Order: sequence, then C-alpha cells, then structure tokens
Amino acid sequence: MGIVVIKLGGSLIQGLSNTFFEHINLLQRNGKKVIIVHGGGPLINNLLLKFSIPVEMEDGLRKTSNEVLEVVEYALNGKTNKDLVIMCNQFNLSAIGLSGCDNLLLEASLYDKGKLGWVGEVENVNTSLLALLLTNDYLPVISPIGVDKIGQKYNINADLAAKSIAKALNAEVLCYVTNTNGVLNSEGKSIEKITKDQVQALIESKTITGGMIPKVQSALEALDEVQSVAIVGENFLNEDGSMNGTVFSKGVVFSE
Repeated sequence: MGIVVIKLGGSLIQGLSNTFFEHINLLQRNGKKVIIVHGGGPLINNLLLKFSIPVEMEDGLRKTSNEVLEVVEYALNGKTNKDLVIMCNQFNLSAIGLSGCDNLLLEASLYDKGKLGWVGEVENVNTSLLALLLTNDYLPVISPIGVDKIGQKYNINADLAAKSIAKALNAEVLCYVTNTNGVLNSEGKSIEKITKDQVQALIESKTITGGMIPKVQSALEALDEVQSVAIVGENFLNEDGSMNGTVFSKGVVFSE
C-alpha cells in the first residue's frame, strides 16, 4: 500500500484550513494510507514560560530536563494531539490519537549520551500496530514521545520521528508541511523537483534563505533514508493528486 507520512509543525495546527483536511481525504480516495506526526513547539514554550522553566534549544533540539519532559508530554500527548484528532474527525478521517509510548510505537534510547537531557532517538518503530490501523482505514495521529522497554520516556524531535516512521514503513513519500508552498525559485515560483546540487546552488545564490535552509537540509538528510521527500504548504495536492510543492526523490516519482 502507498503510505504518505505527513509531518505537521505545532505552529501550523491551530490555523489549518479546511483544504488541508480535504486533501488528506483526497489522498485516501486515491488509495493512499496516511499518517500524521505532529510537533507542538509554541504550546510547549508558552507552558514553560508560564511555569518559569527556561526554554533551551541546541541545534534545533530542545534540552529536556525532568521538568521539561513533563511539560512536553502534557502538551504533545494531551492537548495538541487531541485537538488535531478532533479536527481530523470533523472531516470524517477516522483519526486515532497515539503517542510513541503506545505499545512501544516509538521505542527510543538516549540521544548523544544524555547531553541534552531526556532527548531520544528512535531505535524501533512498531510497524505491526501502524499496519493494523492503516489496513482498517484509520488515520494515525502521532505525538513524538518515545519510550524504552523499562518505561523511560523521551522527547523526540518530530522531524526525526516522522523520518523514522517513513523509513520503517517504506513510505512512498515523507511530507513536511510548512508555511510556504515548497522551495521557490528566483521568480518566486515553486520548484516541482530538485536535486541536492540544485539546492546547494540556490543557497549560494541566496535564492534559498533564512528558515528555508534548514527545511531543505532536513529534506535532503531524510532522502538518505526514504524514497521521496516533499516540502509543501497546506494546499499540498494538485487536482490530479500529485504533490503541489517541491519533491526531492531518488528517481521514484509520487504517483496517483
């Protein structure tokens, strides 16, 4: 079955348009199985500030003390996950909210010998659980809190969790939904397909700048592990079911 893993940043969730959910419906009607992995950075930051806990980041990863882990778990497994599930189900998407702790969905271990606290990396994905849900036409909505076999929980970066799931399931495409409609050329138009060399040339010419640089670098890194990666906006499908954004691929083109 053709699987599409969608990574959705926390900053986008509350402002999602109907189009996003309608496009997931379209993917399903075209025979695709969809998984959403979400973040929750803004809510986490707000809660940390509310409780006077420092917000500390290093190379895009959140330093995670015991206190921070408790807040992250509440924000991701609780409010963010359930809000997104409710929104999906308003569009008849049969969403099921999960965390990586459920049935060892995301079995994790300590990242970088604990230098960032309880930050984890994915060791194993419970593909049997996901296959069971997908086969029965459910939409898994996953928060990236992982766990190990002795019950220690870990904060996993949502980009890395989505990449691990896409790799484990041999997904057709890993989709990063952003606030831009893909990578833009010098004329401001979305580039449909792009190679690593073209990305580097666009960075050097300052066509790709600012926050898009880490996005494309993340896509290229993910491409080492999955068939195809796309950077898209909320309006991520064309009328024919193809991706409306920028696709990075190893010669495997997204198909209907």
